[in-house]
Amino acid sequence: MTWLKWSGVALTVLLIVGIGAVGYGSWHWNSGTNAKLARLEAARVGPWPSTQAARYDARELEGLPAPVQRYFRAVLKDGQAIIAAASLEQTGTFNMSETAEAWKPFTAKQRVITQRPGFDWDARITMFSRVPVHIHDAYIAGQGILHGAVLGLIPVVNMPDTPELRQGEFMRYFMEALWYPTALLPSQGVRWEAVDDQSARATLTDGAITLTLTFRFQDDGLIGSARAESRGRLVNGVPSGAPWQGRFWNYAVRDGMRVPLEGEVAWVMPDGLKPYYRGKLTSLSFDFAK
Repeated sequence: MTWLKWSGVALTVLLIVGIGAVGYGSWHWNSGTNAKLARLEAARVGPWPSTQAARYDARELEGLPAPVQRYFRAVLKDGQAIIAAASLEQTGTFNMSETAEAWKPFTAKQRVITQRPGFDWDARITMFSRVPVHIHDAYIAGQGILHGAVLGLIPVVNMPDTPELRQGEFMRYFMEALWYPTALLPSQGVRWEAVDDQSARATLTDGAITLTLTFRFQDDGLIGSARAESRGRLVNGVPSGAPWQGRFWNYAVRDGMRVPLEGEVAWVMPDGLKPYYRGKLTSLSFDFAK
């Protein structure tokens, strides 16, 4: 029975090594996360631009397209403090395949700064045998970041900071502004243009990047979806582009503002929508301008 004894010893050693790898991987990843968050905070224009009001004044809606005015009246109250930063926690599923249905559960924490626009999405996606892949998806001081590593140690994706990646990450910040809605106000740099009674185009600039998204409004005034006509993506490692769309629902009041708690993001392909993110907020808090 000696072989049983030594097999038990070997399994114990492997278990200890595995636990050590998980612990070291988490420590290593968290150190990188803290560095990114420090850069995000350092890029703030602040504590708040002296040229901007710290509270929303409903008079700034004058002249905006009718559906945009209805939206802000539905989600904000006059005098609402302007959001300077937000902290989010999410759960959901993420499709890891370009062509098939390979949905995997994830949890994530996200920090957002509105001036200068930026965010860091720090996620854990559960893959094979419950092994977590750590993901950073971020836009920090004008830089795009997309990095993933098994256990936080073994790289599986590390995109270079190209103009396409920067634009895509800034686009994500802009679409997700429904979670921090004062960032969509004209006083925060957003320019609105009418399309029809149910939609409007919004344009935002950061540095050399200028983006335009089309927001579609529901009968209750709330935004139901947002769309970009083209966002960069990789298909089998080859850069390409496609229309990109987010849908949002389950609005609830948080700190006096109405925000969506659930959403889905998809590529708009010739044969239909290809969703890859489905998630909901489990926590949302704000830092306000003073």
